[in-house]
Order: sequence, then C-alpha cells, then structure tokens
Amino acid sequence: MQNFDYMTPTRLIFGKGVISKLPDVMGNFGKKVLLTYGGGSIKKLGLYDKVKELLADSEIHELSDIQPNPKYDPSVLDGVRICKENNIDVILAVGGGSVLDCSKAIAAGAKYDGDPWDLISYKVKVESALPIVDIITLAATGSEYDCGGVISRTETNDKIGYMDPHLYPAVSFLDPTYTFTVSKKHTAAGCADAMIHIMEQYFCEDSTLLNDGFMEAGLKSLMVNARKCLENPEDYTARAEMMLVCTYGCNDIYSLGNSSSGWPCHGMEHALSAYYDITHGEGLAIITPRWMKHILSNKTISRFVKYGVNVFGIDASLDEYEIANKAIDKTYRFFESIGIPMHLKDVGIDESRIGEMAHHVAVNEGLENAWSPLTEQDIAEIFTASL
Repeated sequence: MQNFDYMTPTRLIFGKGVISKLPDVMGNFGKKVLLTYGGGSIKKLGLYDKVKELLADSEIHELSDIQPNPKYDPSVLDGVRICKENNIDVILAVGGGSVLDCSKAIAAGAKYDGDPWDLISYKVKVESALPIVDIITLAATGSEYDCGGVISRTETNDKIGYMDPHLYPAVSFLDPTYTFTVSKKHTAAGCADAMIHIMEQYFCEDSTLLNDGFMEAGLKSLMVNARKCLENPEDYTARAEMMLVCTYGCNDIYSLGNSSSGWPCHGMEHALSAYYDITHGEGLAIITPRWMKHILSNKTISRFVKYGVNVFGIDASLDEYEIANKAIDKTYRFFESIGIPMHLKDVGIDESRIGEMAHHVAVNEGLENAWSPLTEQDIAEIFTASL
C-alpha cells in the first residue's frame, strides 16, 4: 500500500428537498453571489426560480450558457471579470459537472491578478480561491466532491485537467430528483464517465482487497442502476444510488493507498473532445475497450482476470486470456446496450487528425508513465482501432 495524505473538506447534503437549507448555507459566505449555470435546463426544472426565491436577500450576478467541455474563452474569462468587477463573495454553481468545473477555474482566477490560464496550466500555483457551493443536476463527473476540473481552450485544442486543494466545493447539494429529466443520452454518458473514473483507478500496479471490492461494487452498481434509470427515469432509488457512486468518482476515496494508473483513457479522450467537442462520456466509452485490448499482456493479465471474475461473474476456471477477452467484450457490450455510439465515426471523428491528436496526447498527457506505458504510436493505434 502506498503512502497518502488525504482530506475531503466538502460537506455533502444529500436527498429530496435539501435545497431548503440553501439560505443558511449561503449565509456563511456573504451576500454577493455569482450564479453559474448552463443552458435552460435549470429553468425548466424550476430550479432557477427556486434559487432566486431562496436567495432573495442576496445580490446575485449571473453567468449562463456554460457549455459541456467548458470553455476558457468566454466562460472562465467572463466569470473572472464579473467576480472582480462586483467583489463577489461566493460562487453558486447549478447544473452538471461542466458548470462546476468552470466555476472552479473562475474561483481561482478571481483571486489572481494575471492570466487565469497560468493557474489552469500549472504555470502558477493557486494561492486562494472564492468559496464554491453547488447544486448538482447530473450524475457523472464527481466534481462535486473533488478539487479538480477540466477546461478547454479552443484556439490551441487544449483540454486540461487541473487540480488544487483550494478548489474543493465548500458545500454540495445532491438531490436525485433533479436528475429525473436528464436525457437517456446523458444518463448513459454519465454512467460511462463514472465507470471509467473507477476503472482508471482499478487498473494499476499496487492495490488492496478493500479498494478492489469498493470499486467492483461501484462498477456493478452503476451498470445495474443505469439500466433502471433508462427504463424508468423517475426511479428515485436508482437515481440516488447512481448519483452517490458518481460522487465518489474522483476524490480518491476509491483508491486510497493504490499506485497511480496515469488515467490514460481520460488523457486520450481529452484530445478527442478538445478537437471535436464530443460528449466526454461517449468518447471514453468508445476508446476504453480498445485501450483494454491494446494493453492486454502477461504484465496486465491478472487485473483483467480479477475484473472479469468479480465484476462480470466470468468463470474463474477458464483460461486467463479467455477471461480477459470476455471481460473486455462485456465492457463494450454494456456500453453499446445503453445506447452509446461505439465508434469514433459515429460521433463525427474520422482518420484525418488521428496523427495530430496522438502527438498532442503524447506531448501533453505524460502517458509514457502510465501503468501500461503508451507511446505516440500506441495512442494512434488505439484511436485507429476505435474508428
């Protein structure tokens, strides 16, 4: 088991109707609020009006239209400007993980005198940030319980994952009923994103029985409950369990003491969604089974066998490579069965930029240090196999 230094300072408030506690929570941080959100979904839910009603005594400024794969320009830059011009006390992020990721970048940039990209790109260390409260409406990224986010810079095709302890949300409100209206596409993509968060931690050199069991249970829960959510979008129990499994995804609780895998699938997918702006969970689902097939070897076989036997119930007496290949196929078939397109061409990506993207990943993501190291050629081969 590896050494670790761990703290999760975020307060989780979970369940039906918990938004009623919002005024008391927000009152701890000040009256000047930046409300961040995406499109019109929070207004259709009635959540926008409810927030405005609950915070009637606050001075609310708004940043709307934050996109999936949130953009540095305009969203982060506009948010930082609003915070500085109005001496904002606290950010309230309402929506999915993209809104919260963007808000984390804004929170740090609002306390920095230079170009906020310096912070996102780790050129300059974050020294302080505005407090963040969030109301999550999509089960997927786990951003509500971690200190990181992902920001895209369109002009350079960069999609950077950044992390800093200053960026943990202070409080996260998790009401599963707000996910009832999430589309089948985004329910499925959220499930895939969360599953691969777990898998990026599972496939590593050094792990424990405790962590393996926790992650295996998480994967099985996601597969069972995603199907239930797709069949009945208002199944509260399924939506609630799926939301909680997703929340644990990226704050290291699944893998304390494990060695790092390098998160290769996320590293590769960041290029896909930076270059083509595709749905993150779909991109992950497409490339992950091809990555699994590509790295299968005598070095990695034992993890694939454990995954196949404990997650999918494959007969442990079979040949190791038969188990591993069945597990990879079952992973692919599950994603396909919940409606995810399983070829890059299905989401508008052809072979024309594979070499360029592979080079970008190889230079920027450090995957030569992953659990199973990937060269630029390896990355290009995985992309090509995913077409």
